[in-house]
Amino acid sequence: MGSRVALILTAILALAVSGCARTQARVVATPPPPLDVPPAPPRMVEPVLADLPPDESAGETPAEVAAAPRPAPAPPPKPRAETARPEAAETQAPEPPRSPPATLQTIPPSREGQVQRSVRVLLDGAIENLNRVDYNLLGAEGRANFDQARRFIAQAEDALRAKNLVFAATVADKAATLAAQLAGR
Repeated sequence: MGSRVALILTAILALAVSGCARTQARVVATPPPPLDVPPAPPRMVEPVLADLPPDESAGETPAEVAAAPRPAPAPPPKPRAETARPEAAETQAPEPPRSPPATLQTIPPSREGQVQRSVRVLLDGAIENLNRVDYNLLGAEGRANFDQARRFIAQAEDALRAKNLVFAATVADKAATLAAQLAGR
């Protein structure tokens, strides 16, 4: 019986070794089938008549107008040196100073005071929370959050001065959230 087991093991070993006799698999080189690329659709070009003066294109057909070469755009004017004559400068009236553009408000005027007070409460709370935090005991991430909260507070105060109440409220809320997280550590 031992010889039978040895014979079976030898046959299995011979089959296993014969399968690994080659180090590389045989490759049959067949080119891949070509891709079926559809033809490009026809190009539709519509003439633009806005670039041409109306007197040139009055008697032409649209096809002639589209085929006509367009004139090159004029180069931008070069800045002139300040060599104006004194009498010419006296005749021109000085330009009145421009007022800054009005701030767009999305908050109704009746609620402005309420929003300003709520933003001020958020900022005061954030400043109070940051004053309770010892900056030297914070890690790198904590210091980054502390600095970011200070920047948010400064941005909110600037936005309040500029009457940008929506931005001020958003940034004050972020500052209050960061400061509360830092104070809770």
